Amino acid sequence: MFEHVNCFLFDMDGLLVDSEPLWKIAEKEVFGKLGLSLDDELLRQVMGFRLNEVIAHWYRYQPWENPDFAKTEREIIDCMKSLIQHRATAMPGVYAVLEELQRRNAKIALASSSSIELIETVVEKLELGPYLQRCFSAQNETYGKPHPAIFINAAEAMQAKPHECLVFEDSKNGMIAALAARMHCIVVPEEAHFEKAWWSLADARLSNLEEFLKLI
Repeated sequence: MFEHVNCFLFDMDGLLVDSEPLWKIAEKEVFGKLGLSLDDELLRQVMGFRLNEVIAHWYRYQPWENPDFAKTEREIIDCMKSLIQHRATAMPGVYAVLEELQRRNAKIALASSSSIELIETVVEKLELGPYLQRCFSAQNETYGKPHPAIFINAAEAMQAKPHECLVFEDSKNGMIAALAARMHCIVVPEEAHFEKAWWSLADARLSNLEEFLKLI
């Protein structure tokens, strides 16, 4: 299925690191201080968004007094860094897949909506550095996912054509971005949304990353 693929682009949150529960903690804490009450279902709406887009989204949803988006972003990042450093763990199959791709001399990169600051925190915590040739953040793009810019620019930097790239994603917005970039896409959705019909657009839907080893 992927015989022409030589470049593998990994999303980060919820795909490499079990950080979605941590994001929920950080967002509920910071936005709660601003008067918002956000449950897990509401927070799923912004999975795959850049943090500045998340903040703008919730401000449109329920504006708060004296908004300072930069301050709110800083508070969430600081909270997330602490949570990652103390509680973050790798998702099942991460090291097995990375080691196999490395053994095959594949091009491997991380392409995330998170800031470079949080990407570096995760890479250090999970000791992913030896496996990754490059890390890309959508914070440097004009538009975040579901816009395909991050994947298009990552592929160019990795000297790979779109059809040579396989993107691993766990969010609907990430999948849309990968497909819009004309790349292969494998999704590893959270259990609660695993049966959603929209995942049929991806090349494959897996329960965990390690299942990918059966496909190559």
